[in-house]
Amino acid sequence: MLCELKVKNLALIESLELSFEQNTGGGLVVMTGETGAGKSIMLRAIHLLSGGRTSAGWVRSGEESCEVEALFEIKPEHQHLLAQLKEGGFGSEPSLVIKRILSSAGRSRFFVNGSFATAKTVAGLTRELLNVASQHDQQQLLQTALHLDYLDTIGDHMEDRLSLKGQYQKWCVKKDELKALKLKEREKEMRQDFLKFQVAEIRAASLEIGEEELLAAEKKRLKNAQALIKLSQASYKLLSYDLMDGLTALRQNVTQLAELDSGVVKLAEEISSFTFMAEDYVGELRVYKDSLETDPYRLDQLNERLDLLQQLKRKFGDTIEQILEFAESGEAELHQLENMEKEIAALETTVQSLEIEMCKAATNLSAKRHNTALRLEKEMVGELVSLAFDKPSFKVDWADVEHGPEAMGVTGWDKGEFYFSANIGEAPKPLAKIASGGELSRLMLAMKCLLAKKDMVETVIFDEVDSGIGGEAAEAVARKIQELASHHQVFCITHLPQIAARGNIHFLVAKGVQGGRTQTRVVKLSEEQRVSEVVRMLAGDSATEQTRAWAKDLLAKGVKVC
Repeated sequence: MLCELKVKNLALIESLELSFEQNTGGGLVVMTGETGAGKSIMLRAIHLLSGGRTSAGWVRSGEESCEVEALFEIKPEHQHLLAQLKEGGFGSEPSLVIKRILSSAGRSRFFVNGSFATAKTVAGLTRELLNVASQHDQQQLLQTALHLDYLDTIGDHMEDRLSLKGQYQKWCVKKDELKALKLKEREKEMRQDFLKFQVAEIRAASLEIGEEELLAAEKKRLKNAQALIKLSQASYKLLSYDLMDGLTALRQNVTQLAELDSGVVKLAEEISSFTFMAEDYVGELRVYKDSLETDPYRLDQLNERLDLLQQLKRKFGDTIEQILEFAESGEAELHQLENMEKEIAALETTVQSLEIEMCKAATNLSAKRHNTALRLEKEMVGELVSLAFDKPSFKVDWADVEHGPEAMGVTGWDKGEFYFSANIGEAPKPLAKIASGGELSRLMLAMKCLLAKKDMVETVIFDEVDSGIGGEAAEAVARKIQELASHHQVFCITHLPQIAARGNIHFLVAKGVQGGRTQTRVVKLSEEQRVSEVVRMLAGDSATEQTRAWAKDLLAKGVKVC
């Protein structure tokens, strides 16, 4: 139940604190005021608290941010909501405070019981706490695609419906897999031949990782064999004949120096080591020189091998690693193709099993829906009679759809539409085509009353759902809203004096100028002030003493019914 609402710097409101303590006689809070005064400020505040999208333009001009804060009391029977708060780390007390701060830059912060929260968390909590019925909901009633939603909600079929949706989606996935596999099976032989050819081409090449670099180096050496032979021979001659004699003499000299002067022993050893290294280099250079030869045949082999590698790279990958991976993938697919018949048979069994279970679930759900539809028809007629329809008719018309898997959708195969007649002797026709504005308001109210009995939401907010009605119908709507308020907390933003007179708490929304700025004020009315406001709603500036007496009578009637 919504106990308090605080608003700061929201649109034309500078500061507002409302308390909704309930009288023992009921729980109807009414808000009235001139057109354009800002009565829907309550809805805008609730929209903010519910995590809805906003605009920076909602922040009062000249202010950095606006704040909306609400205090809710959670009844003991809402244990799932208390558990949800505890799991989220927001405590487990029955008092719940939700706050939202919207900056002029458009950024939002949410708080639950003083702790930071996400928009998703707040939206989930408020969905459990309150329900808003507006003229937008009336338009939804005209959308036949949503009629099944109303029926499933009233019949408590949503859990079965979600289960069926999961089965249907799983069936669709497996059916698509089977379709793709059968298409692949039709192309099987062609694909097999092509894959075998590709894999054989790669395997015949006997590829080795790293061989391309080795082949390229060998090709370069053979291609430059003449120059390598010439340079190596010249180097060998220079080192072995021209330099070695001098290095030998050098080693002998430094050896003698060391014998005569111990101070050059280390230097002599290093020079001697260097000359021995030179002798080793002579040997290595000789081996390298003797290994060199010109081999045109080998060069041709290398060119052919490198050309083959380039061809394979153009077909199967940029590197030898990628080519080998392509071959492995092809072999795996060949194995799959060879076992495709078994795979298709297994998948067909799976699809058939899923189909049977899905159709069974859809049949059960359909039977429940038809039973709910009969009950809904009866209950809606009862509600409509109490809303000043003489002998209304309300039917759920089921489209003639084949009950089979091909007619299945995420909601099953049922396609229901609401039919309605307000007049005796007139057969029910599609509600979306025949309901007038006033009739639609009462139809929506009747539906909301039935829904309110089903859900656990404590607070219901009506935003001018009384549009297009008057006279006896207005009186009937007032009684119905008051009846709903006997077991729910109800807020009603209204233009009807009949509804306003039945409120337990009455707020007047007015717009005025203070300090050179336009402001919206919300004032709780006293009993005498309520009389004046109902008089205004009845006759405006044309009120008479008779009008005032009528207003008092309406207020007295409202109290009496409570």
